[in-house]
Amino acid sequence: GSTNGSKKQWYQRRVRGGRGRGGNRSGGRGAGDPKEWYPCTKLGRLVKDGMIKKIEEIYLFSLPIKEAEIIDFFLGSKLKDEVLKIMPVQKQTRAGQRTRFKAFVAIGDFDGHIGLGVKCSKEVATAIRGAITLAKLSVIPVRRGYWGNKIGTPHTVPCKVTGKCGSVLVRLVPAPRGTGLVSAPVPKKLLSMAGFEDCYTCATGQTATLGNFAKATFAAISATYAYLTPDMWSATVFTNSPYQEYTDYLAKPFVKQPKKEVKY
Repeated sequence: GSTNGSKKQWYQRRVRGGRGRGGNRSGGRGAGDPKEWYPCTKLGRLVKDGMIKKIEEIYLFSLPIKEAEIIDFFLGSKLKDEVLKIMPVQKQTRAGQRTRFKAFVAIGDFDGHIGLGVKCSKEVATAIRGAITLAKLSVIPVRRGYWGNKIGTPHTVPCKVTGKCGSVLVRLVPAPRGTGLVSAPVPKKLLSMAGFEDCYTCATGQTATLGNFAKATFAAISATYAYLTPDMWSATVFTNSPYQEYTDYLAKPFVKQPKKEVKY
């Protein structure tokens, strides 16, 4: 009688997650709603609470973005990602080789924002997921301009720009409207994701190394805002950085909002 009862209690504890492994592991790091975002950085807090209205405010003060959710918050619905390549890489060990997979992922909104992520992992799916996160963290603004007269919307690179990675050198040259993207397949994907409609390109080096080809193109695209053209000579009137402006707000301790109970 009593022994059977205690056995039953012990069994229920084990199955329903008393002591021991398994059971209901609701606590810990992954607790709560998986889609709910709890920011870890000051910038994340300001973004989530609506203090920063546009992603351009972050770029203006060169604030480092450490959370991929910040990019999702501003560009989420418009972002498209594409896996450029998945390649196996090997490490020689005493027992033979250890193979891992390296994923190259480009991400962009086809309207002035582009990111490139590279991640290596034991599994293909994990590598792609990691590369997408890294691509979001590396999203940069893209400057577009005109080939000739300033008619309509900007459609090409504002000036000749160059990017280099390894032996690969990529040069982007402005093109007249209607030319399209005159380019190899890899830079073409990146340029179209960045929002360029017309562009001539010139590439030298070992362009068969896709990783370096993509990185060189990304470097060239990011150089569009690094080049100071005469129309940007006017003095920039800076306001306070968001960290300074909302310093009193950030000084308060961050508390998670209690979840509303749903009554069935």
